[in-house]
Amino acid sequence: MALPPLIFAAFATLAFLGMFRDDPEGLPSTRVGQPAPPVTEAALEGYPGLAPGALASGEVTLVNFWASWCPPCRVEHPQLLDYQAQGVRIVGVNIKDQARNAAKYLAEEENPFIAVPFDPAGRTAIDWGVTAPPETFIVDGNGIVLHRFTGPLTGTDFETRFMPALQEALGR
Repeated sequence: MALPPLIFAAFATLAFLGMFRDDPEGLPSTRVGQPAPPVTEAALEGYPGLAPGALASGEVTLVNFWASWCPPCRVEHPQLLDYQAQGVRIVGVNIKDQARNAAKYLAEEENPFIAVPFDPAGRTAIDWGVTAPPETFIVDGNGIVLHRFTGPLTGTDFETRFMPALQEALGR
């Protein structure tokens, strides 16, 4: 008889304490504040790859993990093109995709990336701690990861968390 109320009390306590976490929507990243991990040197055929050390070029760079089969990646694509038009450097790491599908997608939708590393096995994504595409990292000019954003670059979460972090990184 006492077991159901105890189970309910335990659940209610956990739910109550969970409301006071710093960012209940965010996923922790061990990469923030650390040097960016290496990115595969393999490039999507017909597109430039990323040279070693390119993330420490002195300029802020977005590292976007994407795939042609990913609907949220397609939703955020216009925002990436807009950032490119504003002069923001974007590296687009294509993960767990087929080369022909990725190349076709970029040919049809335009390429916002300065480099397109190709990671069909997802090894680079694992090294960066990516859970699922799209994920975007802000990397400072010294190659240090400043911010991690999971999900498409659209909506309220994007406007309230990602945009201010990018503006701060760019010094705008």
